[in-house]
Amino acid sequence: MTSDAVQTESVATATENLREVITRARFVLFDFDGPICRLFAGHAAEDVAKDLVEWLERQGLRGLLTEEERFHPDPMVVLHAVHRRHPHSDLVTELEARLTQQELKAVPSAMPTAFADPLIRTWSAVGARLAIATNNSARTVVSYLASRDLAECFVPNIYGRTQELHHLKPDPHCLNRALNALGAAPSSAVMIGDAPSDLQAAQRAGVPFLGYARNEDKEKLLRKAGADVIVRSLEPVLRELRGQA
Repeated sequence: MTSDAVQTESVATATENLREVITRARFVLFDFDGPICRLFAGHAAEDVAKDLVEWLERQGLRGLLTEEERFHPDPMVVLHAVHRRHPHSDLVTELEARLTQQELKAVPSAMPTAFADPLIRTWSAVGARLAIATNNSARTVVSYLASRDLAECFVPNIYGRTQELHHLKPDPHCLNRALNALGAAPSSAVMIGDAPSDLQAAQRAGVPFLGYARNEDKEKLLRKAGADVIVRSLEPVLRELRGQA
C-alpha cells in the first residue's frame, strides 16, 4: 500500500471514529478553557500565577512553594501546591478567591475558540443537552457565556471549581455532577477536552472522550495519555453534526 493510500485510509478511519462519537452523543460535556475559548489570551496565565505567588510572599509564606512552583506559568499549580500543604484552610479559600477574580478579569479579553460558538448553538438546536465540566470557576464560565449569548445553551448545567480542590479533574466529580443533573447515562454522553486530566476524568466517569488539540504539542500529550479521537479544529465536528441534522 502506498503512503498516500495509507494516509487516505487513516483520514477515513478518523472521520468514521468522529462520526461515531457524535452520533452516540445525546449529552455533551465541554471543558471550558480550550474547547470553548482561550481564557488567558489577553490576560496572561503567567501573570496570574505570579500574582498568586506574590500574594503568598506578602503573607510571609515564601517558603511554602518550591522554586519550580514559584515560577510555574500555570496558576492552578500554585493553588494545588498550597492545597496539598494546607488542605481546607482559610489560606486555600483566599487563594482560590483571588484566582477566581483574576479569571473574571480575563473574560473580556478571552479568545473564542474557532467554530465553538456555532458548534454549541447547533448541538443545542438539534436537541442535545449541554453542560460544562471545568476546573475554572463557574462564575467565570457564566460571565464568558453571557458575553457570547451562549448561556441559555448551558444554564444551569455549569460545574466548575469549588474550594474542595480534591474534586478538580482528573477527579470525575464535576462530570458526575453534570451526568446526574442531566439524567444521562455515561455511554450516551461525550466529554470534549484538551488536556490529559480531561481524558482521565472522562475515563473514570465512563464517558467517551473527544480530544481538542489546538496545536501539535497538545495533540501529543493527549495521544500519550491514550486519547483515540482527536481533532485539531472544531470545524469537522460542526460539519459532521450539520451533516446529521
